[in-house]
Amino acid sequence: MLDALRRLGRSNRAPRAAKGERIYAIGDVHGCVDLLNDLWTRIMTHQAALPAVPTTHVLFLGDIVDRGPDTRGALEWLDRKRHEVPGVTTLLGNHEEMLLRTCDRDPMSFINWLRNGGIEAAASFGLPSFDGTDAGAYIEELRAAVSPEWIEWIRRWPLTATSGDYFFCHAGIRPGVALRKQQRRDLLWIREEFLDDSRDHGLVIVHGHTISPRVEVLPNRIGVDTGAYATGVLSAVYLEGTTVEVIATDG
Repeated sequence: MLDALRRLGRSNRAPRAAKGERIYAIGDVHGCVDLLNDLWTRIMTHQAALPAVPTTHVLFLGDIVDRGPDTRGALEWLDRKRHEVPGVTTLLGNHEEMLLRTCDRDPMSFINWLRNGGIEAAASFGLPSFDGTDAGAYIEELRAAVSPEWIEWIRRWPLTATSGDYFFCHAGIRPGVALRKQQRRDLLWIREEFLDDSRDHGLVIVHGHTISPRVEVLPNRIGVDTGAYATGVLSAVYLEGTTVEVIATDG
């Protein structure tokens, strides 16, 4: 891994986080509150052992909801932490996008959401399984259970963030397109076209969305989704100056 880190960055220069910034970027949570608590403790312990810096960012890379056992609990946890801890930011993921479209009464998005972890999410809000008869009524129950306040809060989550030589988003970027011109769909949904492209994207892309057995540190991207809901491993990457470290739960 050290050789890979040395190759990162432009003109043989290792990429740097912005001066004075410490970043913990967390992969897809997917309703795994127990793992989230575990990882948070590890991050706080890691942070406490370091010298103070002007700014610490804890950045979630999207997909807080769906698939895992407790979407509601994960959102409650995040809502509490954003009020308690400065520097907590959550990027929008494709699963939040499906949830928002469902709550905007889009029936096709509703079916797609159910097939991709929405059943577990709905159960965490106390809803019965959808019986296939009246999607409109079920969506209204979901809207009330999630609450208008949370729906609007999730809607405000940004798509991207940057720090120095790093660009953060949920899924990845469209190679060959300037970062400032990236499309919403690609930032939330792209896979192979991005993952299989080894070119320099201008900044190192830090993303979740696609599960890998361990955090992937590559010359042009860092993938942080280790499939928490399926593997029991929730991961984060710590970035400060030219330092790159992985912090993860046991699995």
